[in-house]
Formats: sequence, structure tokens, C-alpha cells
Amino acid sequence: MLASGSYDHTVRLWDISKAQCLQVLRGHTNWVWTVAFSPDGQTLASGSGDHTVKLWDLSSSQCCKTLQGHNSRVWSVAFNPQGKILASGSSDHTVKLWELSSGQCLQTLQGHTNLVWSVAFSPDGQTLASGSQDETIKLWDVKTGKCLKTLRTQRPYEGMNITGVKGLTHAQLSTLKVLGASDSLSLG
Repeated sequence: MLASGSYDHTVRLWDISKAQCLQVLRGHTNWVWTVAFSPDGQTLASGSGDHTVKLWDLSSSQCCKTLQGHNSRVWSVAFNPQGKILASGSSDHTVKLWELSSGQCLQTLQGHTNLVWSVAFSPDGQTLASGSQDETIKLWDVKTGKCLKTLRTQRPYEGMNITGVKGLTHAQLSTLKVLGASDSLSLG
């Protein structure tokens, strides 16, 4: 089975072998940006532009919980390997850890300075990685909520001044800027 989120506010469950939609799950009020199956395959989590995470019981195709607490779009969700905790990353710059049995937010992990694109648990479930548009990956202790380490790679053209460079297309200049280069127009 495959799950997909959609701009039409739905989650769709697919039979991969037949390339056929089996079920449409409705309940979100904005685009669904992310989906993840629980380790036991019994629950699906979906994150949406409506600022919520929904948990779906796949045996009944019904929403069994709505997790509320983010102040902006939810970009990513991930279950811990034990299937008891869910992490969600949001445009509100936070990661939230949710206890699935109660639906309560256990912790809000703060430290990113831009939206959180991705979250992933380590195989033992003790560490969570979060990737952000702030160009960092943070490693968190799941139990304490403390940031253990911040990883940042230097962009390959960091500090290169391309002011007045000739012979490059607009796309090439834009790519260089994304990779760290700067010009007098982008500094102001």
C-alpha cells in the first residue's frame, strides 16, 4: 500500500500492484504535505497546511486523532521505531513530539530559525534529526528535548563575490547565489 497527500485536502491510499486508488481520506482543510505509516502499518499520519496532524486508523479509514499545536503549515511527520511517538516539523520553525496514545504534545523543540522541512528518528528512537530551510540539521535527544548538535555544511561558493560578472545566464547567477555567492544587489 502507498499513501499520498494532495492539494485537494485529501489523503489517498493506493494499491501499488494495480495502480488503483483504494480509499480517499477526508478531514484536512488545506493541502496535505506529508504522510507516514506507523511501524506496524496500522496507523497513517498526515500533516497539512491547516496546521494539524491527523492520525488515521487504517482498518476503518477513519481519523482517530487530530494533533493541534503548530502555528503554521506542517511539512513533515515521522513515527519513532516503537510507534509510540510522532515527530512533526512545521513552518513555525518548531518540531513537536507527540505521544500517540493520548495525542498530547510531549515537547516542542525550538532552535531552527526557518521552516522545518524534514524529521527522522534514529534506528533506536533516542535521537531525532530535523532539517530546516535555515540550512542546518539539528540532532535532538528525544527524552530531554535538548539539541545535541547542529550540523551545517559550508556552501561551495560561500563568500564568492560575483558583482559585475559577465557571460552567465540569469539561471546560472541564481544558482551561484543559492550556493553561497553574493553580489552587491543581493546584499542590500
